[in-house]
Amino acid sequence: MLAVRARRPQPCATIGRPENTRDGPSLNPANLSIVVCALAVVGLLVAERFGSQAGKWLTKPVASLAFIGAAIASGAAGSDYGHLILLALVLCLLGDVLLIPENRPGIFRLGVFAFLCGHLAFAAAFLTQPLHWGWLAAAGVVLALALWRVWRWLGPSLPADMRMPVQAYFAVIATMTALACAVTGAGATPLVALGAIAFTVSDVSVARDRFVQPGFVNRVWGLPLYYFAQVLLALSPAWLAAAGQGG
Repeated sequence: MLAVRARRPQPCATIGRPENTRDGPSLNPANLSIVVCALAVVGLLVAERFGSQAGKWLTKPVASLAFIGAAIASGAAGSDYGHLILLALVLCLLGDVLLIPENRPGIFRLGVFAFLCGHLAFAAAFLTQPLHWGWLAAAGVVLALALWRVWRWLGPSLPADMRMPVQAYFAVIATMTALACAVTGAGATPLVALGAIAFTVSDVSVARDRFVQPGFVNRVWGLPLYYFAQVLLALSPAWLAAAGQGG
C-alpha cells in the first residue's frame, strides 16, 4: 500500500513568486495585489504631478485597497495578529482618503487621527508577538533622538493648534516602530521592522508638504515609500505564520 504524506500548508511560500499551472505561470492573489498597488501608485504620482484631484480620487483608494488585499491574501484573517494588521490597514486607508481634499484643515486633522489609530493598531499587533527587550530599548532610544531632531526642524512651522497633536503622533509612531524592531529582534523577519521604519520616514514627507515646503518632490519619494511600507506590513502575517509565529 502506498503511503501518502500530508504536506503542511506554507502560507508565504508563493509570496513574491509566481505559481505554476498547467497553462503556465500566474500571479497569486498576494502578488496580484502588489502589482495593482504599484500601478496605482504610479497613476497617483502622475495625478499629483498634474494636480488632478479626480486622478487622486481614482488612484489613491485603489492603491490602499490593494495593500488590504495583500494582507487578506497573506492569511491575515486567520490570526489575532492578522486581524489587528487588517484593522491598522483599514484605518490607514481611511487616512489616505481623508488626506486627498486640499485646503480642508478639519478633514486633514481627521486623517491624521485615522493614521494615529492605525499606528496604535499596528502596535497592538506587535504586542501579540514575542519581543526582544534589548532591541525595544535600543530602538526606543534611536527613535526618540531621531524624532526629537525632526521636531526641532518641524516645530517652528506648525500652527499652534497642531503642536500637541503632532507630539502625540510622534510618541505613538515611535512606540509602534520600536515594537516592530523588538519583534524582529525576537526572531521575526527583518521586513517587519523595515516596514515600520519606512512608514515612519514616509510621514516626514507628509509633514514637510503640509507644514514646511509644499511641493511634488515630497510625494515623489514619500508616496512610494509609504506604500512599500504598507505592503511589507500587509504581508507580515504570512511571514510570521511560516516561522511558526503570528498567532
